[in-house]
Amino acid sequence: MAETFSVSSADGTSIGYERLGSGPALLAVHGGTANRTRWAPVAALLAEHYTLHLMDRRGRGLSGDGPDYSLRREAEDVAAVVEAIGGPVFVLGHSYGALCSLEAAQLTSAIAAMVLYEPPAATASTFAVDPSTLEELVSLVDAGEPERALERFYLRVIGVDEPALARMKQTPIWPVRIAATPALIRENREVNAYRIDKAPLAELRLPVRFLLGTETPAALRAPTFVAAAAIPGAEIVDLAGQGHVAIDTIPEEFTTLVRTFLT
Repeated sequence: MAETFSVSSADGTSIGYERLGSGPALLAVHGGTANRTRWAPVAALLAEHYTLHLMDRRGRGLSGDGPDYSLRREAEDVAAVVEAIGGPVFVLGHSYGALCSLEAAQLTSAIAAMVLYEPPAATASTFAVDPSTLEELVSLVDAGEPERALERFYLRVIGVDEPALARMKQTPIWPVRIAATPALIRENREVNAYRIDKAPLAELRLPVRFLLGTETPAALRAPTFVAAAAIPGAEIVDLAGQGHVAIDTIPEEFTTLVRTFLT
């Protein structure tokens, strides 16, 4: 039976998480467009092999929020949960959650290994989110149309097509995604301002596997190559024919790629 817990982050914000399954500790950190329920397609599969901890990032679900928002705060949240679980802890991060996890690995020594699925960042030649598209999303949210903003985000930034978007809108998590859209705006602003610093990544001494969809838009693929090149021994595994949402489209294969690395 699942249980819920909470821990105080460095700034005093309460960060909640759910625990289920048995085995080695695994913390899953969701991306920008949802909360911990985003892991529903793979949660039961992972919980067969791990004690799975599903955190709600700040401003969502079981977690509180704070006035001083930054990626650094999010990284502190992940580190706080890892420390509360007690190392060694495996970490699985998706999208913005992968970026938070990458930063958290520089704050705690309790992470044993990580699987990171397409952490976003700006690079020398690209923004993760085109600035004009981001401002359009802001305008839609400000106008009280978060669902339209979310649709635009998936079509223009994530690269899903219209049929895939229609299927997503029929899932139980869609209302959760809509509710998370205002937080998505602040996170994308952080992403566009963020540049991967290779120096601290070169100091990491833990196994890291990056998952990268072959059909993911180039702007979301580029940061993975930069980060993987900086981390000693890091590897990239291509998800053939997949984009940014392989958790939904190939849950069993996705789970296998996690399990074969986090052992």
